Amino acid sequence: MDRPNYITPAGYAVLKAEYDALLGDERPKLVEVISWAAGNGDRSENGDYIYGRKRLREIDRRLGWLSKRMKAAKVIDPAQQPDRSRVYFGATVTVADEDDQERIVTLVGDDEADAGKGLIGWNAPLARALRGSAVGDLRRVMLPGGGAHCAAGIGTGIAVGR
Repeated sequence: MDRPNYITPAGYAVLKAEYDALLGDERPKLVEVISWAAGNGDRSENGDYIYGRKRLREIDRRLGWLSKRMKAAKVIDPAQQPDRSRVYFGATVTVADEDDQERIVTLVGDDEADAGKGLIGWNAPLARALRGSAVGDLRRVMLPGGGAHCAAGIGTGIAVGR
């Protein structure tokens, strides 16, 4: 990875919980089913065996990905940010378009981003444009759907327009 994997403590806990559930619960049960199915004889037409092996590969692939992401994670508690007058990791900001339609977003790690919940990944175009800004700063953002102008900052008063 060429850049740090910033993540909040809550986001790291979610990754860790998924890893623990897959490794400690789902995978052992699946290995047991595969062993039982393998003992039944002909494996070429044994659905439990074939599906089990496929699912086991998927779980192992996911475990590898989770392991890499957790190893590269740099857990940052947004409450510990020293400068609250500027937008940094974990900041919650209000953005508004030219029609004054406001939306509240929080800058979080890329692994915990969920635009529907207002969680914007740290490396998303909007988040990159907002980094370091304060209330009233004007920023230009190149979004996939076209460009936008941003007046950015903490709390209210941030405007994003197309």
